[in-house]
Amino acid sequence: MTNGRPQPIGELLAQLMARRGYARQQGAADCAAAWRQAAGETLGKYSRPGNIRRGALEVFVANSTLLQEMAFQKVGLLERIRQLLPGESIRDLRFKVGPIE
Repeated sequence: MTNGRPQPIGELLAQLMARRGYARQQGAADCAAAWRQAAGETLGKYSRPGNIRRGALEVFVANSTLLQEMAFQKVGLLERIRQLLPGESIRDLRFKVGPIE
């Protein structure tokens, strides 16, 4: 209750989800799905999105050869991921060799 009035159930659920981290988990799942779509079947299979820091989406790739290929396709990948995740304000992609789960 705020100001003596009951809160709408939607507002209470949103607060609970934010406290429990559900929104962040859902955001990560949405980002992973958008990345697979933007990267396509082949590139998406051997890469995964990480965190978004200062407008840059960190993308882990399986090996350095794939990292180089993604660097060549960066402009197109960035354009597609921005269309799929308009609320994230992604301005850059940063590729790193790392574990793919």
